[in-house]
Amino acid sequence: MAVGCASHQAAIIDRDGGTVAQADVLLQVDWSRVLDDNSTASVLIQADGDCCAQLGRVRAWRHKLVIYRDGQPVWEGPIISPEFNADGTVLIQAADILAWLDRRVPHDSVRFTAEDLTNIAAWLIKDGFAPDDPGHTVTIVAPTRIKGDREYAVDVGQTGDHLRDLAETGLDYTAVGARILLLPEDHSARVGALTDQDFPDGLAITEDGAALATRWVIHGAEGVKGEDGGIHPYYGLLEQVGDESSILDDQSAAQAARSRLRASTAPVFIDSQETTLSPDAPVDVPSLVPGWCLDITTTATCRNISQSLKIIGVRVSEDSSGEQVKVQLTPVGV
Repeated sequence: MAVGCASHQAAIIDRDGGTVAQADVLLQVDWSRVLDDNSTASVLIQADGDCCAQLGRVRAWRHKLVIYRDGQPVWEGPIISPEFNADGTVLIQAADILAWLDRRVPHDSVRFTAEDLTNIAAWLIKDGFAPDDPGHTVTIVAPTRIKGDREYAVDVGQTGDHLRDLAETGLDYTAVGARILLLPEDHSARVGALTDQDFPDGLAITEDGAALATRWVIHGAEGVKGEDGGIHPYYGLLEQVGDESSILDDQSAAQAARSRLRASTAPVFIDSQETTLSPDAPVDVPSLVPGWCLDITTTATCRNISQSLKIIGVRVSEDSSGEQVKVQLTPVGV
């Protein structure tokens, strides 16, 4: 279904798989997808009669919210905060499946040596869900080709935090429904191409000098250190230092520095964070997945640019005025 032309449905599902309630009258829907973190969603339901009684049984963490776009599931995750209002409306706020990993810890002690980051991430997710799986799958889209040493101890640290730490060193991940996708940070598969006419509110061309660095140094555990970059022939020397205590060897620290440098050497980007896509934009909304890229061309400003940008966030909302789709983009690391 084209951008801006779809309608949404929602359901509340129990942890045993049964349906608690169907959201028959939706006043507002908002769902998102986020790269390297948890996304959120909310629905405002007009509850009448039997629906009101069913929704009154909804409990945080016991039940999950599932959102459909024209009958196709696009988002799901545990309900974090149900709110019951005197006007008969119920506001359901939820987080995606990754939120459970922020309430899990390692259940076994393990040390990885020269292991691809996607395999380490897959182990963290599998271990985190092992005692009580809400229903998930993991898809390794492609290996990162970054091998490193990592060590995790039973009951030390939240699994979600460990996963976010890996995302600082060359891994990307995102949740699409019950699927968790793992992919390399330099993944560059395209899902569409857009021009000025696809952004009715216009685009802004920004040069983010605050994010620019030409040399990165990463300090790991117990004297471990890695670096990448140096004096740039155009920009000169701009240095940044970071700490990643989970890194156990110099090679992994160097890979982490290289990952940070890739994200720091493309200061020019197209700012679309607050821009709504046109209803005629030639993209399929379900295919807008963080980690994939859009080719963007703009000639509407004094600085013409044609650039491939990585999707890092998607937000879809629908109310009485219709559906809006926003995409947040960032330069692809080089």
